Amino acid sequence: MLTLMIEVGVGILVFLAGWFLHKFYLSHQVQKASMRAKDIIEQAKREARKERNRILLNAKEERFKIRESLQKEFRSTRKNLENLEKKLAQKEKSLESREDSLIQKENRVIVQEREVGQLQQRLKSKEAELDRILEARTRELEKIAQLTAEEAKEELIESIKEETRLEAVKMTKAIIEEARENATREAKRIITDAIERIASDHTVETTVSVVNLPSDEIKGRIIGRDGRNIRTFETITGVKVIVDDTPEAVVLSAFDPVKRETARLALEKLLKTNKINPQHIEQVIKQSEKEMEQFVWQAGNEAVKELGIGSVRSDLIKILGRLKYRTSYGQNVLQHSKEVAHLAGAMAAELGFDVKLAKRAGLFHDIGKAVSQGSEGTHTQIGVELMKKFNEHPVVINAIASHHEDEEATSPISVLVAAADAVSGSRPGARRETLEGYVRRIERLEKLADSFEGVAKAFAISAGREIRVIVKPEKMSDEKTFLLASDIAKKIQSDMEYPGQIKVTVIRETRAIQYV
Repeated sequence: MLTLMIEVGVGILVFLAGWFLHKFYLSHQVQKASMRAKDIIEQAKREARKERNRILLNAKEERFKIRESLQKEFRSTRKNLENLEKKLAQKEKSLESREDSLIQKENRVIVQEREVGQLQQRLKSKEAELDRILEARTRELEKIAQLTAEEAKEELIESIKEETRLEAVKMTKAIIEEARENATREAKRIITDAIERIASDHTVETTVSVVNLPSDEIKGRIIGRDGRNIRTFETITGVKVIVDDTPEAVVLSAFDPVKRETARLALEKLLKTNKINPQHIEQVIKQSEKEMEQFVWQAGNEAVKELGIGSVRSDLIKILGRLKYRTSYGQNVLQHSKEVAHLAGAMAAELGFDVKLAKRAGLFHDIGKAVSQGSEGTHTQIGVELMKKFNEHPVVINAIASHHEDEEATSPISVLVAAADAVSGSRPGARRETLEGYVRRIERLEKLADSFEGVAKAFAISAGREIRVIVKPEKMSDEKTFLLASDIAKKIQSDMEYPGQIKVTVIRETRAIQYV
């Protein structure tokens, strides 16, 4: 019994000793783990401090690089501005030298006029000498032919007069041809100088749009900080924005009327919002471009539906719609094209031709003007190439190529389109000319041509851009028709004011008619 109690006591002591040892071990492990955790935290803090210092250092370096880049850009911009100022100064000097050149040319013209006066004096002296020769020959003929002085004089004068006239015509032709060759070269130089001085009015009229502003304060927001807004707007639209001293207005300048109209829509939208920055500008311009595409397509589609010419490819409808924003001699090109289509269709119906095809050719006859700003060549050449790409009907292509007589018309419909084009263009009031002024100019042109001797009838055609003169063949030789055309042209130039160019055509024909 005692032994059992001892064993139980020993067991209890052993259990208590083990329990205390285990507790001590656990406490030691906890303390050790706590110390390791503190070490890990301290190490993490040190790593975090190192990482923060590294990030700050990188940020400082990046800021330094950005500042250096901006300084380089500023220096480059300033250098470009200085170069532009130098070019402007050189341009002003060039214009001054050209003006001096024109003055010198005017002085040369004055000298040439003096020389012409001297030549006229010499001609008078030659005529006096010719009179003396005629008198001497008259005496000789009187002795040889035993004619009266009056008869011999008339015979001699007629023979010499005819020879002199024919010789004068030949000499005149040669002189005019030579003068025309020299004048063409000189005219190109003079016209080039003149265009630079006087073409600005027409350019401003046809290449700018004015956008009204609620106040002048908005101009600063349009320009933006360091010009960021205006540069973004010009880069995306391709349109120059001119912000000057004009009160409450800015000017948009571009040769492409569609781009200019798109820029106008975008700028007006931006003015209605309080947010003008590069990102918003880009969004608004994209919206305006989509709207403009819709406007262009709608204009072309309405024209096609109005005329009822059948199916037209969507891409071609878009090109046709661009004509709504194009003018020629003050006449809207799309409206002019529709007029030509209606006229050609009406004439085709009367003659029994294909009305739809005639209207189609009339509508597309000026299609080249829709893309002529970015292409080389005349609008007829551009139109022909464009319609070939769309596999258009050969009659339509020939009508485009021949409506200004660049090529020969191979179809009656092409002739009708050319006639309809002339009618639409010559319609009084179509091209910024009043009816009264138009009629007076036509009547005066015909009256002036009728005033020349040997003229049977004169007709002004193509809205007064050509005068056709029918002469009496028994009173006018082929050589004299050449002189008559020149005399009428000089008379028109000196006595009339007219737009553009007038073509003088003198027609002499002999008809043999017999009746049985």
